[in-house]
Amino acid sequence: MPAVKSPDRPATTTSLPVMPAREAGVRLNDFYEVYADADPKAAQAEGKRCFNCGAAFCMPDSGYGEGCPIHNKIPEWNELVRLDRWRDAYDRLSVTNPLPEFTSRVCPAPCQQACILGINEEPVQIKGIERSIIDRAFAEGWVDPPTLDDDISSSSGKSVAIVGSGPAGLSAADRLVRRGHAVTIYERSDRAGGLLMYGIPNMKLDKDVVQRRIDLLEAAGVVFKLNADIGADIDPEQLTRDYDAVLLAVGAQKPRLLDIPGRELRGVSPAMDYLTGATQNHLGDDRLQAIDAAGRDVVVIGGGDTGADCIGTALRQGCRSILNITRRPQPADTRNARQPWPTPAEVYKLDYAHTEGVDRFGRDPREYQVSPLAFVADESDPSRVAGVRVQRLDTDTEEVLPAQLVFLSIGFTGHDAPPLAQAFGLTEKRGSFVSDDHRTPQPGLYVAGDCRRGSSLIVWAIREGLDAAQVIDRDLTTSA
Repeated sequence: MPAVKSPDRPATTTSLPVMPAREAGVRLNDFYEVYADADPKAAQAEGKRCFNCGAAFCMPDSGYGEGCPIHNKIPEWNELVRLDRWRDAYDRLSVTNPLPEFTSRVCPAPCQQACILGINEEPVQIKGIERSIIDRAFAEGWVDPPTLDDDISSSSGKSVAIVGSGPAGLSAADRLVRRGHAVTIYERSDRAGGLLMYGIPNMKLDKDVVQRRIDLLEAAGVVFKLNADIGADIDPEQLTRDYDAVLLAVGAQKPRLLDIPGRELRGVSPAMDYLTGATQNHLGDDRLQAIDAAGRDVVVIGGGDTGADCIGTALRQGCRSILNITRRPQPADTRNARQPWPTPAEVYKLDYAHTEGVDRFGRDPREYQVSPLAFVADESDPSRVAGVRVQRLDTDTEEVLPAQLVFLSIGFTGHDAPPLAQAFGLTEKRGSFVSDDHRTPQPGLYVAGDCRRGSSLIVWAIREGLDAAQVIDRDLTTSA
C-alpha cells in the first residue's frame, strides 16, 4: 500500500538550503561567516517537511534514545516556524537551549542525523531552522538577559565560581543566575568564550556573536574575571574559601601529539595553537606572533572539524598548497550497514573548507590511507620542518610531502590544568576528572564539560553545564 501523504506536509527530496553558503571564491577573501543569513522562507518550507511524528528520533524525550542531548523540542519549533509564529518558536527553543546561536552554527547536529526522513531522503534541516529562529530573535529584540525563574522571588545569597568560560561554563552560569545565585566566571584568556572565542575560526562563528551572549550574561549580573589563571595567578583553595560552590569547566585542550622522528622541528604545531593565533590576529591582537601560512606548503594531519578549520584558515592566509592526510580509508558515499539509521553515519561529504580547497586548487585537499612516518628537516635550516615522510597504506609506498607548516589535528588527551587537579586532589581517568553526578570528593567542588566526559560536541558541553548547575542549585538550596 502506498504511503499516505499529508496535503499540508508534502514529502520532498529537493529543498532549498536554509543556510545558503556564500560563494567559495568570494568568502576565501575574508573571515566573515561562511553561511549567509538564514532564509526564513526556506526554513518554513523545511518546517513543513517535519512530520511532528510520533517517533521523533531527533530528541531523546521521544524514548528512542537518539538525537539532541539537551532535549530540544525540535518538532514543536519546526511546526511553529511553519505557521509563521516566530516569537513562539523562539520561546520554545529557549526553554531548553541557552546558547542556540552557537549550536546552530557549529554543532554537527546529531538531531538532524537522527531525523526519521533520513531513512530514504534528506533529513529536515533542523540546524538551519534553529539558526533562523535565533537570528530573527536577536534582530527583533526578543533576546533578553536571563532573569529569575518564576518560582524564584529573590537572590539566594549563595555564590558560585565557574572556572572556564566555554559552552559548559556559560550554560551553567545562565542556569545558576536564573536560580538566584551570584556567579563569577574565571577565564585564563584575555577574552571570554573559551574555544568558542579562540578555538573556532571567525568564518564559522563570528566573535561578535560570542561577545553578544557574554554581554547578556554580564547584564544579568554574571562577573567575568579575565586573564585569571587558577593555579598560576590565583590560589585554587582561595576559590573554595570565597564561594559556596566552585565548578570546574576547563575543557580538554591538551593536544594529542605524534611520537615520530622530527616532532620537535619548528613549523610542527598542534592545530589549536594555529587556530588560536589566527583568531587573535584577526581580532587585532598583535602581542603574539600568529603562524602565517602565506606562500607555504601546509600539511594537516588528522581530519574532523578542527582539520577542516585549519584548511579554511590556511587557504585564507594564502598557502601555496594544502593537504589533509588521515590513516582512515575514504568514507562511502552512502550509509553502511554498520551504521544503521538513526546512528550518526560516516559518509563522504565536502565541508565548507574542502569546497574551498576545490575552488582554490581544483581538488579535495584530503588524502586517505596516508600514515605519517617522520617529519623531515630543512637542509638549509635543520631546526625547521621541510616535509612529512608518509606511507601510502593502499599501495605500501613511501614519499615525502613538502611542508613548511604541519598542523596536528588528531584530538585531545584531556584537560590541561594539572595545578587544579593537584590543588584539589582530584582523581583522573584518561585525562578527565572523575566525579559522582558532577560532584567531586571535595565538598562544594564540581566538574562539568569536556574535562569530565572527554573531548566532545558543543551540545554535550551545554548539557554538562546545565546538568551540573542543576546539581549545584539543589545542593545549595538544600544546605540553605
